[in-house]
Amino acid sequence: MTCKTNRFDSVNQYSGEFSGAFADLGTFLPLALGLIALNHFSPQGIFMGFGLFALFTAFFYRRPIPVQPMKVITALVIAQGLTPGMLQASGMMMGIILLILAYSGAIKWMAKQLSPAISIGIQLAIGIQLIWMGGQMMSQTWLIGLIAFALLFGSKFLPLRYLAMPLVITLGIVWQLNSGTAPSFNLSSYSAWQFSWPSMDEWSSAAGLLVLPQLALTLTNAVIATSAMAKDKFPQDAKEKFAPERFATSSGWANLLLAPFGATAMCHGAGGLAVQYHFGARTWLAPTIFGTSCLLIAVFWGQGIASILSLIPLAVLGSLLAIAGTQLAWSKRFIDGKPFCIFVILSTAAICLIVNTAAGLAVGVLLEMGRRQWHLYSDLRH
Repeated sequence: MTCKTNRFDSVNQYSGEFSGAFADLGTFLPLALGLIALNHFSPQGIFMGFGLFALFTAFFYRRPIPVQPMKVITALVIAQGLTPGMLQASGMMMGIILLILAYSGAIKWMAKQLSPAISIGIQLAIGIQLIWMGGQMMSQTWLIGLIAFALLFGSKFLPLRYLAMPLVITLGIVWQLNSGTAPSFNLSSYSAWQFSWPSMDEWSSAAGLLVLPQLALTLTNAVIATSAMAKDKFPQDAKEKFAPERFATSSGWANLLLAPFGATAMCHGAGGLAVQYHFGARTWLAPTIFGTSCLLIAVFWGQGIASILSLIPLAVLGSLLAIAGTQLAWSKRFIDGKPFCIFVILSTAAICLIVNTAAGLAVGVLLEMGRRQWHLYSDLRH
């Protein structure tokens, strides 16, 4: 009886690592394939970058730390039809900034200014944004999107819940083949893979158009919030292993070294960690599987791989993105948190959504500073 239980647990573990490895496709695929389909960027450079970064992440952290496109930079490049040089310049500039903050110790100081309530508020705002983006992607085929979301959300109550994600993607591809509708992406036209260097105009344009809007989101979500979530998910590991400066360092070097070879701007992300953990990823195997898959796609890219990827319905990717949003947005502090803590969470999230992440961060810090001053004043009076 014990052997059967152990065998079942082992199968469950490996299926969880495999399922978790691809759980963040809702964030990854639409942006990565958008660069290829709409901007005609090199698929080899993009997938090579993600593959190498994911394999390094698996070795460096030994946990399922996600690798994602920098959302603001990638979305703006796609929406405005910007050049590969501007994308490369933004990635390298982000890398330099993150390395300076990490090695100077500034990122450690910044992390100390953020209370758990501020981090949760930022995560709540980003989670709501992911749910909204997922809903927009699902709106093209509501029925398929809602069915996929229901299966993914309900799978957490089932013994083999880690098989739900690959099953949903497979069913989505089968539906796409039988429906006769056009594929979500046209990946037949793209540029050749080559080493290149941005021009001076591309450097200056990228700084204002791409780097500044991305910086606040990266520092909060990809560095500080990911650090806090990793410590919470894996309390048995040393806290130094998931220190904010380590996340800034790994993202910094990856962008600085890989951007000239066609990689998009990349980072870690609290939403990716939440959804990978939800679907069973616990060790280095998940990023290793993901990274190896990306490298294989880069090496053997052709119409066969492009056709398979283009068959994944946008509604299914939207459901994955919405699941990531729900996992990121929820916190047990909504149940057991003190009233002022919940007020800080909601205020931070609201300003993040209404204005931007940097403004939300500033409001949260000001509220926490006010709380500390009030406690100090109360202690002096007594």
